[in-house]
Amino acid sequence: MIASTMMRTSVMLLLLNMVSFLVGRSPANFPIAYVYINLVGVVLLFMFGLYYRVVPAARQSTVAKTQGWLHIAGAVLLLVGAALLNPLDESTVIVSFIGWLVAIVAVALFAIIVFRTSRD
Repeated sequence: MIASTMMRTSVMLLLLNMVSFLVGRSPANFPIAYVYINLVGVVLLFMFGLYYRVVPAARQSTVAKTQGWLHIAGAVLLLVGAALLNPLDESTVIVSFIGWLVAIVAVALFAIIVFRTSRD
């Protein structure tokens, strides 16, 4: 279930990110940040979902479910933070910062999962 949820969320976030770019609510002035948000929030989320689909043992643990939901939350916070970003108001950066922290924890959990479940 977590694999499908991650892949579906990834596709929806990609679509939302593309639409936000069209309407001018993405960090177009910061193209590297835009690409990085897509990488962390969309591509990694989809890849993690694929890993869980290919390695069933990985998705069985509570850690996997926690990691999945944390990464989804981090990706959403990154996207919302980018939409709220206002160079004149530093308080808008906090949402993105929290999103980065949540995503970092999720990626660290995923690393633990991979080392536990990837056996040759």
